[in-house]
Amino acid sequence: MTHYRERLEQQQIWVYAFALLLGAVVGLANEHIAFYFTGMITPLIAILLYSMLAQIPFFKLREALANRKFIAALVIGNFLAVPLIVYVLIALFPQPTPILVGVCLVLLTPCIDYVIVFTQLGKGNEKLMLASTPILFIVQLLLLPLYLSLFIGEEMADIVQIQPFLEAFLFLIMAPLIAALITQLWAKNSTAGTKTLEMTAWLPVPFMAFVLIAVVASQIGKVYSDFELIIGVIPIYVLFLVITPLVARLILRFIKLDVGAGRALIFSMGTRNSLVVLPLALALPYEWATIAAAIIVTQTIVELIGELIYIKLVPKWMLKDKGEIR
Repeated sequence: MTHYRERLEQQQIWVYAFALLLGAVVGLANEHIAFYFTGMITPLIAILLYSMLAQIPFFKLREALANRKFIAALVIGNFLAVPLIVYVLIALFPQPTPILVGVCLVLLTPCIDYVIVFTQLGKGNEKLMLASTPILFIVQLLLLPLYLSLFIGEEMADIVQIQPFLEAFLFLIMAPLIAALITQLWAKNSTAGTKTLEMTAWLPVPFMAFVLIAVVASQIGKVYSDFELIIGVIPIYVLFLVITPLVARLILRFIKLDVGAGRALIFSMGTRNSLVVLPLALALPYEWATIAAAIIVTQTIVELIGELIYIKLVPKWMLKDKGEIR
């Protein structure tokens, strides 16, 4: 059975590509189906993270938390370097305010959920990524109103609400984490627990595909209807995905990390909080909410394609297995 699971993991790129295509076809074929898929996104992400977190040896996480160099690189990369990149990109590609709000919401918030999955798929240190999620959550919560004020205007600071971030953190991070810990403890003392833990190893690839289908099917209609406006932000998202790994690599020249930690930094800087900030966009005034949400969903689609490229290029080209980064 392990052999078949490994074959599935080896073909995951094609599985995800098919999921993206299927989600787009379903969403465009029936606009009313978007409502049902929207409600599926959060629970699917929660199950995906549980299945992935169950494979991580949590009882060694103290080592990850003790890696102060990685935390320093993570904070510098996500909260100093990335805002500078975003500032330059939005200056090069000016956008109307509602579109700019969506761009800033999504690009200024580092991912705290499925980045762990992509880090693992890209042969990075997912334990470090997991350990850092509370730090990323707290710092982005504190700094996002400031960034919005600087990039858009002071009136935007009042739009960012704590509740959506807190709900996402508790449901998408803490609940799967606790469930995974319980499963691992159960596996230590029970044959049934061991079998359950082994079964969870089958879930990450199919549930990542389910998440992609749900996200694209639920939002592709918005993207299609506003495509004339949205097409202007695609260069921003593509350049962001190209530039951030290069900047991360530059940071690693000054903050020496091992290869696994370096890959985790690249994925963290390149992966944004798109699904989690959707509620923030939908909480905007009605005339802004639809376009901002479509802008964020566009970033999700571009990013997911980019991540499929990342998980191949990062370990094979940007950071090969050769000890400490130099």
